[in-house]
Amino acid sequence: MNAQGNVSRPTDRAIQDSPSICTPLPQATTTDMPPSASRPRAGVDRLLSERDREVLLALGKLRMLTGLQVQRLCVADGSPATRARRTRALLQRLADLKLVVRLGRSVGGVRAGSSGYVYGLSGNGQAVLATSGPVGGRRRRVWEVQPSFMDHLLAITDLYVSLIEADRDGSAELMTFEAEPACWRRFPGGSGEPVTLKPDAFVRLGIGDVELSAFVEIDMGTESAPTIARKCGAYISYYRSGIEQNQHGVFPRVVWLANNPRSLGRISAVLHRLPREVQHLFAIAPTTAAVTALTDPGLGGPMA
Repeated sequence: MNAQGNVSRPTDRAIQDSPSICTPLPQATTTDMPPSASRPRAGVDRLLSERDREVLLALGKLRMLTGLQVQRLCVADGSPATRARRTRALLQRLADLKLVVRLGRSVGGVRAGSSGYVYGLSGNGQAVLATSGPVGGRRRRVWEVQPSFMDHLLAITDLYVSLIEADRDGSAELMTFEAEPACWRRFPGGSGEPVTLKPDAFVRLGIGDVELSAFVEIDMGTESAPTIARKCGAYISYYRSGIEQNQHGVFPRVVWLANNPRSLGRISAVLHRLPREVQHLFAIAPTTAAVTALTDPGLGGPMA
């Protein structure tokens, strides 16, 4: 056990994640869902296949998926053309059952076609999960979001999909992936006031005989140096509280991921200004190397 999130691996898995684009679907333009929209039609959950449920559970966990992410996550078998065709049929079926909606924005440019559309759960989809799956809690409205926030959510989703693919090919065992708000931590501040630490994700991986855990922060080029410093300060305060270590035996690494060199440089500069005794808690990497960073037991500290 050490402060960088490494412990000997237990024999059981904490969570079983399913590893397995798309014609235009009704766009999400609703505000508050009426009561009838939040109740599944009688027996609809009995019509769902295992793959249908995989998509709904992924949306319940992650809030948004592109058509291509659905394909990578849930339709892993067959040729590229076969996978694309099956994914189109899968999403169309869920749309016909009124369980998913297509949000009013695509990603990846015109050539991305249907695979670039973004999907979310409808009110019916949320209700089906509440009655037939392990996802509970308050139901959200079907909403449109700012492009920058959508990009951020999809970056978290892409990290999850990449880790599922790493699990599938045997390079890592994905034991836990918690997105917001499941990954948040509450602890008392310096004056006893409640503080909520809000990582973008919490990840637990098995690498050989070692178990690695990490809080993940994804910067899409929008975080200022003061914001980064403030977030790092919150992690340091949580580390010094000892709560995570007492409950889980280890404090996870805090892995900052950024999508451009300027953001990486800004994060690195902030980390170098932290007290030396806590710099080992943090690591940074480009988003393109996220899986490598999260599966490296020795990665720690700011970039040189």
